[in-house]
Amino acid sequence: MIGSIILTLALAFSIISMIMYFLNYRGYKNTLNYGRIAYHGMAVLVISASVYLWYAILTHQYQYNYIYSYSNNDLRNLGVFQLASSFWGGQEGSFMLWLLMTAIVGVILQSYTSKRGDLEPRVMAVFTLATSFLLVMVSPWFKNPFEYIWVHPVFVKIEHINSQFFNLPFIQQFFFTDQSTNQGFIQVNKELAGLLSQAGVSLNDFITDGRGLNPQLLNFWMQIHPPILFAGFSMATVPFAFAIAAMMKNDYKDWVRQAFPWMLAGMGVLGLGIMLGGYWAYEMLGWGGYWAWDPVENSSLIPWLVGVAAIHTLLVQKRSQAQGGIGKYAKTNLLLSVMTYVFVLYSTFLTRSGVLGDASVHSFVDPGMIVYLFLVLFIGTFTLLGLGMIAFRWKTLNENIRDDESILSRELALFTAMIVLIASAIIVLAGTSAPLFGTSVDTAFYNEMHLPLAIIIMFLNGISLLIKWQRSDLNELIKKSTYSAAGAVLFTIMLVIFGGVREIMIIILSLTTSFALFVNLDIAIKIVKGNLKMLGAYVAHIGIALFILGVIGSAVYSKEVTVDLVKGKPASAFGYEMTFTGYNLIANNTKYAFNINVKKGNSQYNIAPIMYRSDFNNSIVREPAILTLLTKDIYFAPLGYDEGGQSQTQHSHNHISLEKGGSTEFEGAKITFTKFNLGAETMQAMSEGKDFQMGAVLEIEKDGKKVEIELLRKQTSGKVEFTSFESKEMNLKIELENLSAGNIDLALTPLDGSETENASVQTTTAEILSVSASIKPFVNLVWAGVAIMVIGFFIAMTRRLKESKIIS
Repeated sequence: MIGSIILTLALAFSIISMIMYFLNYRGYKNTLNYGRIAYHGMAVLVISASVYLWYAILTHQYQYNYIYSYSNNDLRNLGVFQLASSFWGGQEGSFMLWLLMTAIVGVILQSYTSKRGDLEPRVMAVFTLATSFLLVMVSPWFKNPFEYIWVHPVFVKIEHINSQFFNLPFIQQFFFTDQSTNQGFIQVNKELAGLLSQAGVSLNDFITDGRGLNPQLLNFWMQIHPPILFAGFSMATVPFAFAIAAMMKNDYKDWVRQAFPWMLAGMGVLGLGIMLGGYWAYEMLGWGGYWAWDPVENSSLIPWLVGVAAIHTLLVQKRSQAQGGIGKYAKTNLLLSVMTYVFVLYSTFLTRSGVLGDASVHSFVDPGMIVYLFLVLFIGTFTLLGLGMIAFRWKTLNENIRDDESILSRELALFTAMIVLIASAIIVLAGTSAPLFGTSVDTAFYNEMHLPLAIIIMFLNGISLLIKWQRSDLNELIKKSTYSAAGAVLFTIMLVIFGGVREIMIIILSLTTSFALFVNLDIAIKIVKGNLKMLGAYVAHIGIALFILGVIGSAVYSKEVTVDLVKGKPASAFGYEMTFTGYNLIANNTKYAFNINVKKGNSQYNIAPIMYRSDFNNSIVREPAILTLLTKDIYFAPLGYDEGGQSQTQHSHNHISLEKGGSTEFEGAKITFTKFNLGAETMQAMSEGKDFQMGAVLEIEKDGKKVEIELLRKQTSGKVEFTSFESKEMNLKIELENLSAGNIDLALTPLDGSETENASVQTTTAEILSVSASIKPFVNLVWAGVAIMVIGFFIAMTRRLKESKIIS
């Protein structure tokens, strides 16, 4: 109740602030202070509500539905920070986190705009519209984190109930049993809450434990990825507000300088947040990658691409304003600033409306029609406001710039870079939105479409820094680019010779990326000796070049094998000797850590991938182990474990078990089990508990003919099915009966109906850990590139911040 009251008051303060700021903009001089007081009051209330929610989580107040659904007593054993991170484990909390970040950003923004002429009322009137929408979303009518558990009936497990209250006379009528699992529940609803209150029992005493968090969220990076991502979302509100504020006044003289630092900082933070999510996926999900073109990942990438595109044309507008007028690409920049925030809202719609429930591991479940419609209203309002204002001011947005630039001008290069980035955003947008229209696109769609764009953007990255504003001399350009181009060619030749790079498009991408790297390094080294504040763009570009080189190494030239590690017997892959030495129980005996000794030459390492069954979703959770070396990662994702032992079974002659590489003879045919077929998508689906299929590839030789077939083990909605193979020519039917770590079981039958013999078979199987081992060359460049890029954004932001101190 307290939390809901605080949030309702905060909504009232936000609306009052918005009205007061708007009235001040309309000429009511005495409303400015009221607007400021109301905004700060709203911010204090939002911070108070957030602190109260954290307090309720840390003190296990399960009378709140949100805390019961996303927290439990065990989280405290993992540490206070793990428990506190359940704040953003569900829909309500993540909206609350977004609101908290936006409120804090608004406090800084209010101070910033108050020192820049008459900017404050216009910007804050728009900004408080955003906070008002967010506050409505977490209000008692929508996704309120302080909603009591009985408002909508919830089935609570018997073990989560304090047993001393089982003897209450009315409690039996609320008992339910799930016949399929024999699990007992108590339905907590308004009637039970009333009866408990009459009996003097509080809900917090009645419910003693919660459901807990999804185990995939129990990771350090999930403690910092969402706050940083939502900080980026919140900061994306500011360029939108600046753009609308400029159009409200119909004055575009200063808005670029004033909005520019916010766009740089916002995109730096958002980019960092996106890639922290990528590192979480790499470390936690076990499919061996950091980017899967998942629709929800993509949806946060789109506003980042649009915002970074805007940075390039904002530079041109700022530069061209020196010629007088509003500057070049004013309409483009207003549109991009608006669309950056609109796509943040679109990202929210995709993530939280439930429309991607079947397409993404990140998506929240369907929140209900009312919330769905409110999200549509949210995005529709800001889209109409932004595009409507641009349309309204269109005729007055006359740039009046003399178009005397040559083809070799920095203006044209930056504009082209913007076009390429927007093309990338459109591709991602189209693929991401495909599930809305009942279809989907493969990851190859994104990879193939982006490869030529990456080549162009990296070439522009380098060449745009060598050409001058307005026009450049071609001979001078060739002279300036000689050393960088020569270095890039030499570097690419070395990649081809020593790195095994053979694909022509990847060679070209390596060439343009290394060219951009050398150009930026050359300029950055010269700047270090002079004006350090000019370093930002070059540092950011160096980071992007390193990132692309890391992607080439770790994604394009990653190698993967499936290895069955028999306990005590060394196996080799990628030149490393790997020995499974056994397992030990960790985390209060709830998880299995499988110990692997990795050896190469005199170097020796110990790693331990983890597997366990999660009570949260009743599925096997597989946590990979990553051996990080200087130039590569070796990535071990556990697939399965067979404890081995002796068994005696009655088999007919045509029921056999084959280890990988093993063969058998049947009716004149030689059948060899050559390999498993486990793709990255299969492993990802396994780790996410989705439907998946695994293949066993067999080679059959008979009468001089050889065929290769694949039999499948399919898991669909919890049911397992196996496929079979028939050949009349070979008089053979092969049925897959089981597929496990290192072995397959087959039933072999002649098609002519002849009988087979029965036999008692005693088998001894070894203790085997099955893992997917992959090598990720230069993946460290991905992380280093992102870190350097973000540093570059903030150096540039510092420079632009000083330039923004203009009083209109």
